[in-house]
Amino acid sequence: MDVGKLKHKLRQLKKVEDKIRFEHVSDTISKKYVWDEYFSTKSINDLKVKYPICKLIDFDKQELKEVFEEYFCSVYFRKYKDMGLDFDEIQDPRVLDYFGLAPGASSDDIKKKFRELAKKYHPDCGGSNEKMIEILDAYNRLINKN
Repeated sequence: MDVGKLKHKLRQLKKVEDKIRFEHVSDTISKKYVWDEYFSTKSINDLKVKYPICKLIDFDKQELKEVFEEYFCSVYFRKYKDMGLDFDEIQDPRVLDYFGLAPGASSDDIKKKFRELAKKYHPDCGGSNEKMIEILDAYNRLINKN
């Protein structure tokens, strides 16, 4: 996909998020888009977003589809959270991402990844207490949802 088409597609995604999350919101100042965490249409390597355009341009069609699915999972998660709904079966995509897992990961996937990270970052294995606490906190937030 060329840069122009990709930028157009990304702008469309932001418009769709606006309709999904902010259809009845008139205060434009309070709008905080998930899009701003995921994408940037700037040509430079924008490190504050998860998928800068310079990275997306190298993705094939399937990889882009997976990125867009992950993005919309985050959009709907945020929409329901903004509405005050907190379903037990919905996991925070940001916490899953911290573990390197896709939305909808099973509890077995979560446990496996936790064990892998615990072996790597445990203080007895050369890791730090702070990192291990961070991993435990993320694990508890995920596993208590299952």
